[in-house]
Amino acid sequence: MKEVVADVLQSRGTYYEIGVRFGEELRQSPLYSHHQKRRKKSLRDYNVKRDEVERLLRYFAPGLWDELNGLSHGLQWSLDDTIHEYSGFQQEWVTSGCSSLAKDGIYVRNYDYHPKTYEGRLLLVKPAGGYASIGFSGRGIGRIDGLNERGLAVGFHFVNRIKPGEGFICTTIARILLDTCKNTDEAIEVLRRLPHRHSFNYSLYDQSGKAAVVEASPRGIGVYHHSTLSCTNHFQMNHMKKDNRHYLKDSQKRLDILRSGQEKELTMKRAFNLFNQGDRPIFKKAYDAWAGTIHTCVFQCESLRCLIGFGENSDGLAVDFQDWVRGKDIPIRKISGKFDTNEPFLFMEEVKE
Repeated sequence: MKEVVADVLQSRGTYYEIGVRFGEELRQSPLYSHHQKRRKKSLRDYNVKRDEVERLLRYFAPGLWDELNGLSHGLQWSLDDTIHEYSGFQQEWVTSGCSSLAKDGIYVRNYDYHPKTYEGRLLLVKPAGGYASIGFSGRGIGRIDGLNERGLAVGFHFVNRIKPGEGFICTTIARILLDTCKNTDEAIEVLRRLPHRHSFNYSLYDQSGKAAVVEASPRGIGVYHHSTLSCTNHFQMNHMKKDNRHYLKDSQKRLDILRSGQEKELTMKRAFNLFNQGDRPIFKKAYDAWAGTIHTCVFQCESLRCLIGFGENSDGLAVDFQDWVRGKDIPIRKISGKFDTNEPFLFMEEVKE
């Protein structure tokens, strides 16, 4: 087991100011040198049209365009390089896991991926002109999952990367939803109109208890609702199944497990234990196969209470996000976790036991 420590960063202000601050933070972190090295591969793998990114962001989430400009300033990079690396437009995504469950006012999700991709930053932001949110960062301005001040919880679940389209990757899409949508219905409509780079499920849950899964690909979307939501890594609607991968056994197994316990009342602690305990089947340790659980998020969408787990068998970081939105900072600056893997976490110097 190794101990890994991630940052907890809090920021209020204009989108530009938030971008500057996070750019400066990133520039001072161990992750920065790895991102510099990644630039050669990024430039080789995909092209980005600056005018198209600006047009889309100004339409769907204008504040994020300002944040990219601030990020450019904080990183001391050109705006073109910043857009190419951190806008989430036309970028690639490798196979990943992720499971979620939503019922009884609670949304819980595990993020399963490879440690070397992880940015190690839990961000609490309150931008002027957008909804405040809490969530882990992904690819610069993006979010891996999160809860906003209106009680909307958002998570994504990889399905396939074959036949990519011209559009945004999952992390930028999640951030757009958190910053601009107050409920599940609004998020669904934005997902209908956004251009999607890859095939993903988006699990949504709001303060009223409305749950939905949006199955989105570059070729179209499907939406289904249920009072209890379970979501893993494959499409279930008939017209979307053509975009599934051939191997669905693990995804279906996790979905069956989640559905089998739906008659039990879900509490925050029960949800956290179900997803975060290392001996539970939902928690995954296949880090070298891009499918190890890195963090667990539990959101109570009405009260805005959060329970965040980093690594396995975590004690959980409790956050009253409603208090934070009202101006009360949390005293935590770091969150630590234990991981049963030798794979590297690039955002920090690791302490091995």
